[in-house]
Amino acid sequence: MNAILKASGLKKYYGTEPNITRALDGVSLEVMQGEFVSIIGTSGSGKSTLLNMLGGLDVPTSGSVVIRGKEIGKMKDEQLCVFRRRNIGFIFQDYNLVPILNAYQNMILPIELDGNQVDKEHLNEIIHFLHLEEKLSNLPGGLSGGQQQRVAIARALASKPAIILADEPTGNLDSKTSQDVLNLLKVSCRQFHQTLVMITHNPEIALMADRMIRIEDGKIISGVKDKMMTGGMRHAEK
Repeated sequence: MNAILKASGLKKYYGTEPNITRALDGVSLEVMQGEFVSIIGTSGSGKSTLLNMLGGLDVPTSGSVVIRGKEIGKMKDEQLCVFRRRNIGFIFQDYNLVPILNAYQNMILPIELDGNQVDKEHLNEIIHFLHLEEKLSNLPGGLSGGQQQRVAIARALASKPAIILADEPTGNLDSKTSQDVLNLLKVSCRQFHQTLVMITHNPEIALMADRMIRIEDGKIISGVKDKMMTGGMRHAEK
């Protein structure tokens, strides 16, 4: 199986010596197509910075990110924007919904920007699963935090992207809805052979992934943990 996403020697430094901040300090990883990987770490560990780098939302000080065989750091801004829209679904911690568009319009915005037709059957399944049927005409300002998060998740899934990058996707949800959302993400990944990379601070949620990577102080500090499909066995690779 080939790596759909590969990061090599990623560094992100702010400031200058002796007051330099190393948000990322030489991170390398590979993610296979169809894999569900969780990245866990405390606040300030560098996990959100890493996710932004993997999605081409920020530029590394050095290092590279290759997605589907293309090095995104070599793309021009407009080319990268189109590439992201066609290949990556983002679930942001702060939702990033357009305030003047209602919930449904937010969900389909990336598809319309790309000039594609909405798969209404697929989208309706997502809307039903996320219990958003009665909120489609609401503007983001008229939704609770949890409802906005669910709209953001629906938007990320609607276009059936190859890769989903999720920043604390259950951070504003209750435990039952969190479980439902994670199940939906896993089902979607299996059905459409999607790859999911999710950052979280919650170990229980992290362990639902196929692999768990721990990051602290901008570095991967422990082995990658694989959750074996048979018997729930796990082992650590040092």
